[in-house]
Amino acid sequence: MDTVVRDVRVIDGSGTPSYRADVALDGGRIAEIRRETDSGPRPGAARVVDGAGLALSPGFIDMHAHSDLALLRDPAHEAKAAQGVTLEVIGQDGLSYAPVDDRTLAEVRAQITGWNGDGSDIDFSWRTVGEYLDRLDHGFGGQGIAVNAAYLVPQGTVRMLALGWEDRAATPGELARMRQLVAEGLEQGAVGLSSGLTYTPGMYADDAELTELCRVVARYGGYYCPHHRSYGAGALEAYAEMVGLTRQAGCALHLAHATMNFGVNKGRAPELLALLDEALASGADITLDTYPYTPGCTTLVAMLPSWASEGGPEAILARLRDDATAERIRHVMEVEGADGCHGVPIEWDTIEISGVSDPALADHVGRTVAASARERGEAPWTTARRLLLQDRLGPTILQHVGHEENVRAIMRHPVHTGGSDGILQGAKPHPRAYGTFPKYLGTYARELGVLSLEECVAHLTGRPAARLRLPDRGLVREGYRADLVLFDPDTVAAGSTFDAPRTLPTGIAHVLIDGRFVIEDGRRTDVLAGRTVQRTRP
Repeated sequence: MDTVVRDVRVIDGSGTPSYRADVALDGGRIAEIRRETDSGPRPGAARVVDGAGLALSPGFIDMHAHSDLALLRDPAHEAKAAQGVTLEVIGQDGLSYAPVDDRTLAEVRAQITGWNGDGSDIDFSWRTVGEYLDRLDHGFGGQGIAVNAAYLVPQGTVRMLALGWEDRAATPGELARMRQLVAEGLEQGAVGLSSGLTYTPGMYADDAELTELCRVVARYGGYYCPHHRSYGAGALEAYAEMVGLTRQAGCALHLAHATMNFGVNKGRAPELLALLDEALASGADITLDTYPYTPGCTTLVAMLPSWASEGGPEAILARLRDDATAERIRHVMEVEGADGCHGVPIEWDTIEISGVSDPALADHVGRTVAASARERGEAPWTTARRLLLQDRLGPTILQHVGHEENVRAIMRHPVHTGGSDGILQGAKPHPRAYGTFPKYLGTYARELGVLSLEECVAHLTGRPAARLRLPDRGLVREGYRADLVLFDPDTVAAGSTFDAPRTLPTGIAHVLIDGRFVIEDGRRTDVLAGRTVQRTRP
């Protein structure tokens, strides 16, 4: 054998009680599991790892990641590797970098600069989904990438490519083109379709259009992953909309960062769970992901009303420069509640600037818009407008609008999985980018007992692997891939905080992908074992 982990507590990802065993790895797979109660010789190996005091689990699967360019930019990618993440699902929220043409690529790069940077350091040699996945597989001189990656076809990018930024229904020809693009992406290896239905231009799609795209996804055995139309006012109706259209399409549904935010939804998680339970009982195929924090994270430009974003980034900037139009935008945001802000009037003291592209604006980072405005003796909208213009739509934000009781209630649900929604850009990113998985294990399992350790690991491994239809990942089983984490259940914890968001976790000793040590004795190695994980045919 290549490696054997001796006398380790195995938490196998199924949710069943843990047990003690020797686990032998060979050729990138789990070759033998010898429980302490088994008779016969213990497996030997070229390398023996002492598992005493440690737990061994499958590698964690980040069901909602924004590492689309980070995987090509940073070979270490410690934000995820150090957490024990061995697979990320990217292409989220309906906006990513394939499929594109030259025009669309320029537009999407500008739109999501706050998520991934402007990409000036990236060679965008791809245009199709297949070419992007191939680029990931051959990253860093052909060695690969830090962790594995699966891709969702981004519906907003598809709409951008087929009909631009117009707020209207697609023509039959345009809908046929979008169906074709989605089918091609799935044929080339994507695992499903994502949407960002509070982001333009994806939010301009009506239910009939989305249903038709989901029919394509269903035909290929993929799943639909929407950031739905509201997490604030009308959140329950927005969830019900997604359940209804996917059931009509016969498509599996995975609800992205499923939570109930803003004051209107305090304590209302049980209503969401009742809605999901009713659908599940009647045969719906539904899963969801969440991060174990209350604040959200997005871009400042996403808060604008959708009509202000029609036409794309340059059109947005032109509207912001015009005083009369900017005043209309302010009124909608502060008085009526913009659809970009989930139908809730914006509260500037909950909007914290977490990153900017222009270093000259760095003094805003770590302050709320309201606080920055007070320091300058101006109205909050004046500050926000200037930031959007000077940073060319680049600012990212933390939005402090969540409720702890909702977070805990939703994470207990049997179809729950973990997703960091981690944006890695900015001087002060959300700590979930570096801390989601150890925070689940340390805070919510060990300290609070919201989940048992075995249940928690299942939510982070076996259940997401089942959603992704992965036949040989997500469980500690003989014959499965050796994507594994060894951690100390007594000390594992998120190091990242809101004040120090890039601090690495503690208590994670080893991380292996295909049996190769990505993290060894708590330190990142130079191994690049990550590859794309592509759609499994039904």
